[in-house]
Amino acid sequence: MVIKSSWFKGVAGEFVVNIGVKIFLDKKTYHLIKNVTLPTEDGSTQIDHIIVSKFGVFVVETKNMKGWIFGSPNQKIWTQKIYKHSSKFQNPLHQNYKHTKTLQSLLGLNEIQLFSVIVFVGDSTFKTNMPENVTYGKGCIRFIKSKTTPLLTDSQVKEVTEKIQAGRLAPSFKTNREHVNHVQSIIAEKENIKNCPKCSSTMVLREVKKGQKMGNKFWGCSKFPKCRSIVNVT
Repeated sequence: MVIKSSWFKGVAGEFVVNIGVKIFLDKKTYHLIKNVTLPTEDGSTQIDHIIVSKFGVFVVETKNMKGWIFGSPNQKIWTQKIYKHSSKFQNPLHQNYKHTKTLQSLLGLNEIQLFSVIVFVGDSTFKTNMPENVTYGKGCIRFIKSKTTPLLTDSQVKEVTEKIQAGRLAPSFKTNREHVNHVQSIIAEKENIKNCPKCSSTMVLREVKKGQKMGNKFWGCSKFPKCRSIVNVT
């Protein structure tokens, strides 16, 4: 059903954040820009919300999830657990890092002028300690309001907002579809990476350096030399 789809949950989560920003943040100080797709060297990246203010540029990634959430800032993969069922998802801090760096490059700002914010909406509970910029619902408003040191002048706020609007891809079904296709191709590429049949570690594509088979490619275990398992490329 569409109501259970990741697309619907994403839209619902973004709606909750949009309402919170409009109600609890002064629109004269905080300028909300929604659903920004920016071009990158390898395709595009889509940012749920950008909030521009004199206190910095807040790059917000929304996650509409339920259940127990396990993860730490340095882990590539986090875990969602609902009763006995567990599923893996990309560390949203790492995901939002790309968004933040792309935006920083577009705007020509310093790192200290941008803030990454991860907000979970839905019936979820953190089961590991999270940094202050990973929060529930209205917690993102508290985080944003906690930044009280001016980092941008009024003219810079205006310039930043204009640069984002000028640099974004035009919002449309086509833009969204192309971005989704790009993300799906990345996922498919990752799924094609083999796991070691002996120790289940990631396999690395390597090339024979000498001998009769020089130039041939094969999958070798990333744990080499502890594990010497190989799989020939077919």
